[in-house]
Amino acid sequence: MAVGPAKDCCNNIQGLLVGHEPLPPTIGRNVLGRKVLYLPGFFTYARHIVEVDGKRGLFRGLTPRLISSTLSTITRGSVKKAFPLEDMEHVSNKDDVKTSLRKVVRETSHEMMMQCVSRLVSHPLHVISMRCMVQFVGREVKYSGVFSAIGRIFKEEGILGFFVGLVPHILGDVIFLWCCNLLAHFINTYAVDDNFSQASVIRSYTKFVMGIAVSMLTYPFLLVGDVMAVNNCGLRAGLPPYAPAFASWIHCWRYLSAQGQLFRGSSLLFRRAPVPAAFPID
Repeated sequence: MAVGPAKDCCNNIQGLLVGHEPLPPTIGRNVLGRKVLYLPGFFTYARHIVEVDGKRGLFRGLTPRLISSTLSTITRGSVKKAFPLEDMEHVSNKDDVKTSLRKVVRETSHEMMMQCVSRLVSHPLHVISMRCMVQFVGREVKYSGVFSAIGRIFKEEGILGFFVGLVPHILGDVIFLWCCNLLAHFINTYAVDDNFSQASVIRSYTKFVMGIAVSMLTYPFLLVGDVMAVNNCGLRAGLPPYAPAFASWIHCWRYLSAQGQLFRGSSLLFRRAPVPAAFPID
């Protein structure tokens, strides 16, 4: 499912990312009143997991995910201490356009460095978390714990096995940071009038709003990275019919794009299903 708090507390919903649809679509109506097919949403899928696996099934992969998040936080803090932001100039309303843009570029470069290093350090645990989650698809127990999973991945795939899907994740992070920061800067500079009484308030929320918009555009990178993390690893979720054995993340991207599934799992509630030509809705 989409990245967010719900993903952390109910990890096993990640089955949707790999194309696992255990429940049939239902017929509903859109805002225009037309009949459409809807796939089960977050809560329906969660109830299904509880029925099959019990409540513990909702928390598959939670331990490695928590470790991954902790490593990411610690790494970002360490990098920030090594290269403190206080040594850099912050953007000010008194800056001219050229100076403010230069500062935004420097600040974004600093954020990008922290994000890339933290992603690199935490990604192996993310891979383990993903594989623990999607075992629900094939009812497998190949990855039963963090340490046993580390040993299994190292034995079967070597060091590189811990970093499958890393490249699209980093690309998504980098594109997100630059697009979000630059768009927010240009909007605050050229679209928000200083004479407007609420200009400072609007500027304080611009980056947040841009983050939501840009995260939707960069979602395919996160999807491809997660699909690659489980692809061809010996679990059913990473094998046909859910996905072919991809040669690279670019191959995966092209396949999902051709299938019209680059945004698969991006919605928590309203999930439109592709309509087969022979299925009569009207």
